[in-house]
Amino acid sequence: MNSVKVGLLGLGTVGSGTVNLLTRNSDEITRRAGRGISIVHAAARHLDRARNCSTEGITLTNDPFEVVDNPELEVIVELIGGEEPARELVLRAIDSGKHVVTANKALIAKHGNEIFEHARERGVTVAFEAAVAGGIPIIKAIREGLTGNRIEWLAGIINGTANFILTEMFYEQRDFAEVLAEAQRLGYAEADPTFDIEGVDAAHKLTILASIAFGIPLQFDKVHVEGISHITRDDVEYAEELGYRIKHLGICRHHGSGNGIVLRVHPTLLPSRQLLANVNGVMNAVMVSGDAVGSTLYYGPGAGSEPTASAVVADLVDVVREFNLEPENRVPYLAFQSHALSDETVLAIGAVETAYYLRMQALDEPGVLADVTRILGNFGISIEAILQKQPAPEADHVPVILLTHRVKESQMNQAIEQIEALGSIQGRVTRIRVENLE
Repeated sequence: MNSVKVGLLGLGTVGSGTVNLLTRNSDEITRRAGRGISIVHAAARHLDRARNCSTEGITLTNDPFEVVDNPELEVIVELIGGEEPARELVLRAIDSGKHVVTANKALIAKHGNEIFEHARERGVTVAFEAAVAGGIPIIKAIREGLTGNRIEWLAGIINGTANFILTEMFYEQRDFAEVLAEAQRLGYAEADPTFDIEGVDAAHKLTILASIAFGIPLQFDKVHVEGISHITRDDVEYAEELGYRIKHLGICRHHGSGNGIVLRVHPTLLPSRQLLANVNGVMNAVMVSGDAVGSTLYYGPGAGSEPTASAVVADLVDVVREFNLEPENRVPYLAFQSHALSDETVLAIGAVETAYYLRMQALDEPGVLADVTRILGNFGISIEAILQKQPAPEADHVPVILLTHRVKESQMNQAIEQIEALGSIQGRVTRIRVENLE
């Protein structure tokens, strides 16, 4: 049987890794797929650039539309990233009857509803395992391995750059700006690190995970997003003193049938004994809780050439295995048939109920803490722990750290607004949510 002919858009880090993996493990992949898989046409921005893979037998072009329009190809692998022209290329491939494999989380998170509807109409598959958590097969785990479960919640460290920064701040007692600069030198962070440190990248991935877990349409615009740029070395140290680690998490939780779902990305205090709290460096991990299986954890490299290529090739094998199946008999790539997606409401962040870490600069005089606790009490917020630090030399304000019991976010917002209005409180109150994921 002839090999499946594949077109590749992008020969960068992941693209070259995909070529190398298909070449090195070709016999094993052929046995698993039932047919060989060959990249025969590829688009790259710079044709004369040195490659980390062999391009022998591959026709190269700098025009990705030339690859998409090649009638001999059966599958297009999109690895160029970004929204455009990736969206146009993928839709054009689908309209010409080609299956698509992509690692593009922004594309799926923001345009996936349109793309999957086109794919359904044309009877082709769009696979995207590599779009979330690199080499961790988290999408396959949810849509296949946990398909008998009602997913209750999932939480994950799904951006390696943010995790690297928080890890270094914890273990090396370094400031945010210093660690960010190192992450850029090491290639973990882009020259413009906004997507990583402000949570946009993680929000793209959480959008995809939530859709698969809960059967809802992709709704990136409804994710509450906070980054880590306001986290200080003091916050890391105070959290440790209270028995916690700070991690940047994506969390989605089902609030019961008909009660809605909240999608949120933000820094989170986790008890230091918990598994997610001990995922360090650039590694990723996702914890998923199902009603039958309980809590499960998926851990591994969230980026890199061959870890991400591993997910790309796994999708290619899945696509080839399903060539002879009618579209309605294929495993749906959002885990639910498109006509059966839920219309359950995605709630605003104000509906969340968590505990909170609050840090404020308070005037060092009697009665100030009493004013703060009175305001919290007025909103039904009880305090679990208080840390009051010594003032710096010649300073008239001291750091005060409070750990509260669980309360609805909307109540906490009102309380913080009143605390910040006190003449004895300097500047803004730092608020970090606290979770106990067991």
